[in-house]
Amino acid sequence: MTYSAKVIAGGKIVIPAGLRHELGIKEGDSLVIKRAPEGGFLIKTYAQVIAEGQRTFRAMVGEDYSVDQFLAERRADWGEE
Repeated sequence: MTYSAKVIAGGKIVIPAGLRHELGIKEGDSLVIKRAPEGGFLIKTYAQVIAEGQRTFRAMVGEDYSVDQFLAERRADWGEE
C-alpha cells in the first residue's frame, strides 16, 4: 500500500494514521531515520532497531548465549573470578 505524508511547520512529518497503526507507532515514540542505500530513507522505531541488533547478535553468538555467560566472560577477562 502507498501512503503520502506531509511536512508541516518546523519540518515535522505527519505520518498517516493507517500507517502508524500498521507499524505500531504511537504518539511519543522516538523514530530512527536512515538514508536508504538505493535512495530515499527508512524510518524505524527504536524497538525495531533494538530487535534487529538482537537478531544480529544472536546470529553471531548462538541462541543459547546468555547475559550471565557474557558477564562471566567479562569478569574473567578483568580478572575478577
